[in-house]
Amino acid sequence: MINFTNHNKKLKIENAVLNDVPELCGLLTILFTQEEEFRPDFQKQAAGLNKIILTPEAGCILKASADGKIIGMVNLLFTISTYTGGRVAILEDMVVLPEYRGGGTGAKMLQAAKDKAAQEGCTRITLLTDGSNTGAQKFYKKHSFEKSDMVAMRYDAEAH
Repeated sequence: MINFTNHNKKLKIENAVLNDVPELCGLLTILFTQEEEFRPDFQKQAAGLNKIILTPEAGCILKASADGKIIGMVNLLFTISTYTGGRVAILEDMVVLPEYRGGGTGAKMLQAAKDKAAQEGCTRITLLTDGSNTGAQKFYKKHSFEKSDMVAMRYDAEAH
């Protein structure tokens, strides 16, 4: 657990637990509503969050809490890279409640995610943002992420 003082409020960042899933689904609804390619689906998001929380070797969800509620989350998934020859992380979801943005919560959550990835032996973190989400791209660049020339492609078995 990491404690910070933020906007004169105590910010706590720690691993999410199963009881947090409904609030985390609310955060994912915010995230997926602002992303062009995704649509919120509480049942699917809850199933995915439960699987991650119950399978710590597959990944982790860090939650940020203040004022007695969850105000942000970041999700890391772990895999093996043949390029690095070791463990790497995929930053799958990161979201902060709109009323808590701009005060450093995201930066602290991202640092906690970097620290967690390092503790797990990961030498790289990869993430995707919407091409039109220049605010997120600027945020990640400010925190030492570099744009890749790799092009994201996806096969959706449910669509075929």
